[in-house]
Amino acid sequence: METVRKIDIHAHATAFPQLIPANRHTHGRFLGGDELIEMYDRLNIEKGVLLPLVDTVSQWVSMTSENCKLVADAHPDRFAWFCGIDPRMGDNSEKTDLAYLLNHYKALGAKGVGELTTQLYADDPMMDNLFAALEECGMPVLIHISPRFGAGYGIIDDLGLPRLERMLKKHPKMKLIGHSQPFWAEISGDLTEGERNGYPQGKVTEGRLVKLMRDYGNLYCDLSAGSGMNAMTRDPEFAARFMAEFAGRIFYGCDICASFNTHPFKFDEFLTAMRADGMISEENYRKIVRENALALLGL
Repeated sequence: METVRKIDIHAHATAFPQLIPANRHTHGRFLGGDELIEMYDRLNIEKGVLLPLVDTVSQWVSMTSENCKLVADAHPDRFAWFCGIDPRMGDNSEKTDLAYLLNHYKALGAKGVGELTTQLYADDPMMDNLFAALEECGMPVLIHISPRFGAGYGIIDDLGLPRLERMLKKHPKMKLIGHSQPFWAEISGDLTEGERNGYPQGKVTEGRLVKLMRDYGNLYCDLSAGSGMNAMTRDPEFAARFMAEFAGRIFYGCDICASFNTHPFKFDEFLTAMRADGMISEENYRKIVRENALALLGL
């Protein structure tokens, strides 16, 4: 099989690895650009999309838009970047002109917004205001969903993602990339409230996420982290059907947050085996690991 250089839609790296604190519990820290590139070379990744983390809820360090631009500028052949916009920025109001900020960073080279982790309901008026600005400015957004307030970080939605659906319906020109455990757990119809923030196992029956993907062409998926990997590996036969149906709206990603993150290597082996066995067609494999990102971001 021909080697395909991948694009990582979900990357984090710091311009100041010597200055940032490690996670108090895991003792891991975000990698510098050079360190992440070393892992990329082992994973055959050509380029990553750097994502800021501007909401400090459940984070040990903030990751600014400016930080991501610094890393990308130092390695322009290996990184693109998104900007970080919190819908409460500016006036802390649903009437704030967030297009002003979006256009500022867009002019500097930002390709999108995210990782959006603000602890507000997905359909909060301030979140709605941000989605409207994204639609106006033509920038995609990558989100992290949380099941409730106080459960880590991420925008809040209920079982079945009804709030997210309202925003997808209201803003049809906004391209939204879903990510996190409560997003991917919705792939199966037997999901319970208690399982939403974890990694459910077992065979998949068509769940709410499948319906949302069918109903809203502006919804995209990010396969990064344990959440994306678990959604695919728990039922490879269902994963094959899911990837075949939605191949044009699925992005490969890693979400490497420390040097000991090994999940991208396991997932790469899984995708490679699916490709070799014909469970993913060559055309769809290329779309998922590379071509969709190139098209979305104009890289």
